[in-house]
Amino acid sequence: MKVAVIGGGAAGFFAALSCATHHPTAQVVLLEKSNKLLAKVKISGGGRCNVTHNCLEVSKLAKYYPRGEKFLKNAFRSFAVADTLAWFEQRGVAIKTEEDGRMFPTTDDSQTIIDCLLDQAHQLKVDIRLAAPVLQIKPLNNGTFALQIGKNSKEMIDSTNISQRNVSSDGKNVGAEKNVSSEEIFDKVVIASGGSPKTEGLQWLADLGHSIQPPVPSLFTFNIPNNPITQLMGVAVAQARVRIADTKLEQEGALLITHWGLSAYSILRLSAWGARLLAEKNYQFQAIVSWLATHNEEQLRTTLYEFRNSLGSRQMGNKNPFQLPNRLWEFLLQKINLDLATRWADLTKNSLNSLVNVLLYDTYQVQGKTTFKEEFVTCGGVDLSNIDYNTMQSKKVAGLYFAGEVMDIDGITGGFNFQAAWTTGYLAGKLGEK
Repeated sequence: MKVAVIGGGAAGFFAALSCATHHPTAQVVLLEKSNKLLAKVKISGGGRCNVTHNCLEVSKLAKYYPRGEKFLKNAFRSFAVADTLAWFEQRGVAIKTEEDGRMFPTTDDSQTIIDCLLDQAHQLKVDIRLAAPVLQIKPLNNGTFALQIGKNSKEMIDSTNISQRNVSSDGKNVGAEKNVSSEEIFDKVVIASGGSPKTEGLQWLADLGHSIQPPVPSLFTFNIPNNPITQLMGVAVAQARVRIADTKLEQEGALLITHWGLSAYSILRLSAWGARLLAEKNYQFQAIVSWLATHNEEQLRTTLYEFRNSLGSRQMGNKNPFQLPNRLWEFLLQKINLDLATRWADLTKNSLNSLVNVLLYDTYQVQGKTTFKEEFVTCGGVDLSNIDYNTMQSKKVAGLYFAGEVMDIDGITGGFNFQAAWTTGYLAGKLGEK
């Protein structure tokens, strides 16, 4: 049996390894259109690779996916976080858990994960081909598939020596044939080609009879150009609450002020849950920030009255009782035209009301987005109703399987997208085997 896996990312690699493990006599060919393997693995988590999240309960784990919760809940019953940890640890990769639940290799180096995957591919004799774009998939009458594969498709890469490819002095592949393609026959095909920023990039799957959910960005930061708060770039609050005006979208967590606007987990999670709605708004909306997520309005008023009495002669600019970053505290006081030299005892009722509003309902006009680093994630892809969650096999084309972001699946930040990749890749690679 000859199996093609399209895509050299986390899902594609795991699918290839799963296939070679469950079908040891199969010839497994991994086709990657670029010259790079596992690119997102390399950069994720600031180069440390956020392998998964410490959420061992399947029903809870599935709730971290704005798209695909029910589908993945079923899939996770076959391969979830505990299985991911066991898989890596059985291959010598120790995983640690950080306070926020994110899980990384103890080396804090994504290369550890990459080396493990490459080593397994070498041991299992996976045939890895770089610069091998699949231009067309044609199902044949006998149940096989004819793949039209672009230039360099015949150059097989030694998976233990990816960085030592045979290249000429000008950086081009030695012996590479330009502008050529060849047709190759496969018995089964796993598509793990990743998300596409445009619907046109998924047309080849629509041509095979699949319904496509239009892709829009997920996991992005909020731009607030020319707003004075951007002068505080680098200032972070550990526990803020952010909501989108006139919607039910709200998230709580870390908030970072950047030179372009607002970022960190509260923002990224909002962008994931609100991906479609915010796209419909053309990324023009109001973000309402509570800098004190632990306080409601009644509690805050009571606390401020207590501070007015207990701090008395202390200047408000010099006495920040909420443990907010000092630069932010001063900025918020100035925003409501409160002199930093004002004594707490002299805080008027009107100023107290203004302080409550700016601490709990600070509003910013968002005008655009910025993709979070290079970790581009899309909302959209092959409609999940077209896919069997037990096997990842297409319901439209027998023998065709899907894994990873090419499906309409995406998770919030924190290791969830990689877990979906490991799970769907593992199941797809079994090729329907129970």
